[in-house]
Amino acid sequence: MEDPGSIGFDLTPQRQDEHGSNNMNRSELVAALADRAEVTRKDADAVLAAFADVVGDIVSKGDEKVTIPGFLTFERTHRAARTARNPQTGEPIQIPAGYSVKVSAGSKLKEAAKGK
Repeated sequence: MEDPGSIGFDLTPQRQDEHGSNNMNRSELVAALADRAEVTRKDADAVLAAFADVVGDIVSKGDEKVTIPGFLTFERTHRAARTARNPQTGEPIQIPAGYSVKVSAGSKLKEAAKGK
């Protein structure tokens, strides 16, 4: 039986040896989702694309955040205008106010990162 705190993605040393990296790309994520959910890769890819669209739409509005309990929270944040320096010339430049995205790890994801 699987550990209840597990998020379900095992990046084993074997995978790193095969691919030369321990970074999972989209197609590998889709394959892992398809295997775990016992659906086709096409269906898993469609769900992942829909998830990204829905989260993007909600975050772009900025009036609510998306929370997957124990896993991740996505929310839009406001960045104030600020003065920075051009690294080549040292001249000050103005960076206008704008928006960014804050992604926070949930408790289960944090525990998985600790290896527990």
